[in-house]
Amino acid sequence: MTAPLPHPTSASSAPLGREDLAAEISAQLSTQLRRVRLRGFRHPAPPAPTLVAVAHGSRDPRALPTVRALLDRVRALRPGLPVRLGHIELNRPLLADTLAELHGAAVLVPLLFGRGHHVTHDLPAALAAAPHLTGRTAEPLGPHTLLAEALHGRLLEAGFPGDRSPRTAVVLAAAGSRAPRSAQDTERTAQLLSARLGGTPVVPAYASAAAPTVADAVRALTARGHDRIAVAGCFTAPGRFAAQCAAAAPGPAAAPLGDHPALARLVLHRYDQALLARTGSDPESAGAATVAV
Repeated sequence: MTAPLPHPTSASSAPLGREDLAAEISAQLSTQLRRVRLRGFRHPAPPAPTLVAVAHGSRDPRALPTVRALLDRVRALRPGLPVRLGHIELNRPLLADTLAELHGAAVLVPLLFGRGHHVTHDLPAALAAAPHLTGRTAEPLGPHTLLAEALHGRLLEAGFPGDRSPRTAVVLAAAGSRAPRSAQDTERTAQLLSARLGGTPVVPAYASAAAPTVADAVRALTARGHDRIAVAGCFTAPGRFAAQCAAAAPGPAAAPLGDHPALARLVLHRYDQALLARTGSDPESAGAATVAV
């Protein structure tokens, strides 16, 4: 039996611009704070906490080079910031090994797109198992307008038409999670992408653990009269779920986000946001990093 399909989102959702402004403000504030020196204070400023990018890991041989390319772009955007990589499973270095080699402070930035089990449990547990570090966990990469920008860019590269048409629609594919908050994050990302596309319907779908599947979403959109359907994926790198979702696309299938410039900026924004947050490693409180203007 086909699972019910969420109603397509449209551009009538919350206005864009606020998150982009917050990202720019937090990046500039972080830069300025690093330059601050008190008069007469001769000791060097403490080193910036290490940004530990946390990837899921995959048996696909293309995954590790793709994630490394993303981190190279992050380093190019902020020279001098220590950036390390850790995987939850399947690839080395594993997160536990990366944390064991560090000293001082670290911010874990999940290269994941919603508040699923890995973000809310596995990452805090990894920090708890590394008491030699002062650490905190940043928010996942979604939802955010910079993520919508990266998804839009990959869609255009795949051949998705730039002009809006009542025949077009997009399925936003995600890995899936049993955590309700993860599905809420994917739905919000679908809204942001729809707005980015000028109101083109975007519906979320999942590779596992949640419904609908990409194939079910495509069938439902086709029944509504959409015959130009593309699939965009909330995947950092190639892997089983990304390939599974792309294979169900009746039209263009966007490549994984990889080293898209907007994604690299988002990684740094989540890092800055975590540093500005009022509490430590609680992912629920990372939203407190919004800068008042």
